[in-house]
Amino acid sequence: MTADQGTISTLGHTTYERLRDMILNGELPAGASLQEKKLAERLGVSRTPVREATMRLMTEGLVLRSAGATPVVRRLSVDDFIEVLHIRRLLEVEAAGRAAQTGGSPELSAVAARIAEFRDGVEPTPAEHVAVDDRLHLIIAGLAGSRLLAELIEDLRKKTRIFDMGRVPERFEPGVREHLAIIDAITARDASRAQDAMREHIDNVRASVMSHLRRFF
Repeated sequence: MTADQGTISTLGHTTYERLRDMILNGELPAGASLQEKKLAERLGVSRTPVREATMRLMTEGLVLRSAGATPVVRRLSVDDFIEVLHIRRLLEVEAAGRAAQTGGSPELSAVAARIAEFRDGVEPTPAEHVAVDDRLHLIIAGLAGSRLLAELIEDLRKKTRIFDMGRVPERFEPGVREHLAIIDAITARDASRAQDAMREHIDNVRASVMSHLRRFF
């Protein structure tokens, strides 16, 4: 790879990450049109990396494009959300059980310490809350020892995050307690308890989000 090719590759990845983050944080909401020229101007890049990033986001299911139409941010239905979360539940419960066989990791301990600060009154920004939540679940997926399992969980989490753009504030404190219960079970090498804790956590997320969605559907 030449220096120019490396620069182009890096720019394409950076553009992809910026667009993905704009989708996940709601800056580009569901249904938003992704026009290459406007996005290129907005991001200060040429249209090529925007086109490449859009194609990558399409393969991940975050963006859709009908024949001949401008790509748009995917809009998930309630049924889509339920289906994706159901699959997440199956995979993340399995991952938690496998992770418990390892007893944890320094990365898990570091995230646990931060979540404990949330429990003790430290209030994170919404962005940090989302980042820590993602980090925890992906660390657990990584500890399961299967790259494919970890990749599937990461992809499914992206899909449910898009649907839940508005977040559910009342889930913060229960979520903190549930996360700490999962971590405690993993570090205790209690696979059954870790699976039960993860299952309860995802079931509670589903119930809370569905209750929130009923206000709009």
